[in-house]
Amino acid sequence: MLFDSPVYFLFLILVTAIYWKLGFRAQNRLLLAGSYFFYGWWDWRFLFLMAGSTVIDYLIGSAIASSQDQRKRRTLLTASLVLNFGVLAYFKYLGFFIHSSERLFPSLAAHSLKHTLLMIVLPPAISFYTFQEVAYIVDVYQRKVEPAHSLEEYALFISLFPHLIAGPIQRPSHLLGQVQQPRTFDSTKFFHGCMLIVSGILRKCVIADNCATIANAAFTGKLGHGWLPHLLGIYAFAFQIYGDFAGYSDIARGSAQVLGFHFMVNFRQPYFSTSLQEFWRRWHISLSTWLRDYLYIPLGGSRHGEFNTYRNLFLTMLLGGLWHGANWTFVIWGMLHGIGLGVERLFGGATADSAAARRFQPVRALLVFHFVCLGWIFFRATSLHDAMHYLRGFTQSSDVYQAAHFIPPLFAFVVLCLAMDIFMERSGTEYFLQRFSPTIQTAGAAAVLLLAAFAATGQASPFLYFQF
Repeated sequence: MLFDSPVYFLFLILVTAIYWKLGFRAQNRLLLAGSYFFYGWWDWRFLFLMAGSTVIDYLIGSAIASSQDQRKRRTLLTASLVLNFGVLAYFKYLGFFIHSSERLFPSLAAHSLKHTLLMIVLPPAISFYTFQEVAYIVDVYQRKVEPAHSLEEYALFISLFPHLIAGPIQRPSHLLGQVQQPRTFDSTKFFHGCMLIVSGILRKCVIADNCATIANAAFTGKLGHGWLPHLLGIYAFAFQIYGDFAGYSDIARGSAQVLGFHFMVNFRQPYFSTSLQEFWRRWHISLSTWLRDYLYIPLGGSRHGEFNTYRNLFLTMLLGGLWHGANWTFVIWGMLHGIGLGVERLFGGATADSAAARRFQPVRALLVFHFVCLGWIFFRATSLHDAMHYLRGFTQSSDVYQAAHFIPPLFAFVVLCLAMDIFMERSGTEYFLQRFSPTIQTAGAAAVLLLAAFAATGQASPFLYFQF
């Protein structure tokens, strides 16, 4: 059930209409049933995996919270981490490691095992709900949050459908309390939730999907070869993935808000960043803060000398890259950002906020953007061979006329995206037009929906982060 599909909006309208007629406990039960229906829409068999891990982690969390024996608590924590990451590794990475081992050691290739692994299907959202379960167990272990009062509450915290498939990754301290408290209808928040959904439709269906047409043509060679098609392709993909994921996040946050929940902002105009560190404070904020709190800091953070700090930065970004997918392209992407953050810390961290540095902010922003675009090549390519082939294209001459007619539409979508971001950056708002009157916002929403209808590409374009 895709967020930009008619069936999802029909589902959301029906759930919302019934939801606000029920009492608190009945609301939670409706959302839990609706969330499992939403998840089972892809394949009902995956419900057993999510339900099983939910029950086990709920029981382990309760046992950790009630025990005063530190050794027992640590054993339970370890068991939960091994279980969660073990299941994730099996479904997401086992085939990758077997395939990589076979390429390194052909004589050890297990032909029958390889074909068995091809039957492993990656369950939707497993990376997202696994990270959420880990955050809960660790926070309960560290006594930062109280355990869920019931299995029903914990199951809803894990499976609430607006965040289930691709985040934002919710923290127990933020969402679990909202699950446990009655929600009251607020017409203003409901309206803002609807506007967030419209904002997401604009970013996804108008900007991202049309940029995807250009990016796909460039990366598959249909746009031609040489520096201009490849340059257009990487710019198109940069705004495709941004519009795609920011649009998803807006729809997720808006869907939650019409139900009385509040989700954290997941994007804050990341392409205006003047450093890589700032980029990761603005891009996929729920993931970057999760990696900081549950990986970088436990590794030691910056507490044990410069060498260990650089090591921890590199490992965090390397594993963050691997989290996105079982492919060496994601490993390289994570390594690039790890190296970039290390170099930035070594040479520029101390003076990043100086008066001289502020004068060169536009130049710094362009440099950071193009470094990010370099990484997007590996993120988008299906293999290292394809990524290197794409990079080599920048050194080749190109037929300018063949690709030139794609420049105006790409320019229009980029300008639209940046105009929205400039307004939001200066106004401090969470969506475009938020500062205007409800009448103007409603008219703007109608215009966006008409634009989305006319600008639709006519091709299915699933959200990129659904694969993670």
